Amino acid sequence: MPEPAAAPRRSFARLLILAALAAIGLGALALYGIGGGDKASACAASKETLAAFGRAAKGEVAGVVAATSPRPLPLLAFNDSTGASIGLDRFKGKVVLLNLWATWCAPCRKEMPALDRLEAEKGGVDFAVVPLSLDFGGADKPQKFLKDIGAQKLQLFHDPAGKVLPALKSVGRGTGLPTTLILDRAGCEIGYLPGPAEWASDDAKRLIEAALGS
Repeated sequence: MPEPAAAPRRSFARLLILAALAAIGLGALALYGIGGGDKASACAASKETLAAFGRAAKGEVAGVVAATSPRPLPLLAFNDSTGASIGLDRFKGKVVLLNLWATWCAPCRKEMPALDRLEAEKGGVDFAVVPLSLDFGGADKPQKFLKDIGAQKLQLFHDPAGKVLPALKSVGRGTGLPTTLILDRAGCEIGYLPGPAEWASDDAKRLIEAALGS
C-alpha cells in the first residue's frame, strides 16, 4: 500500500528543504558579517580602534552608530569620475567615509561642502571621502552640482546601474538619503549614520582620527 510510505517521504522532503534554507541563511549571515565567518575575519579594525571610535561618536556626529565588530558589506560596483567601473577594493588600505547622496536630496546638498572640507583636511594615503551619487541617468547633473558649490577635493562617484542602494538595503543600510558608512582599511563597516551630519566639525575630525587609530 503506497499511502503509509508517502507521508514519511513528504516529511523527509520537507526536512531537506528546511536544511537547504538554513544553509542559505547561514551563508548570508557569514557573507554580511552578521554571523562571522571568513569575510568577517578579513576586516581590519581592532577592538581598541572600535572602542575609541565608539567613544568619539558624540557632539555633531552623535548619531553615528558604532559597530561592536567590523561588518563586511556586499560587493558594490559603481563608476569613478572617468566612467570606469570600480569597487570599494580601489580604496583598500584606507579608512573610507562612503556617503550616499543625490542632487534631489536637500540634506545631501547641504552637507556636501563640509565633506569637501573634510577631504581637503584629512584625505590622503590613509583616508578618503567617497561621495557616491545615486542620481538617475548620467553623471552630468551631480558633476555640475559639485562644480557649482566649488568643491575642490571631492571626486565624483556615480551609480548609473542603480545597484548599490538595493545591495545595501538587503543588509539594512541605505534606507534613506543621505546615508554615510565609515569603513575600515579592509572595507568593512565600523560606523553607520542614516541622515546628515556636520562633517567639517571638530567632532567629525576626531571621529575619523579614532577610525584611523590615531
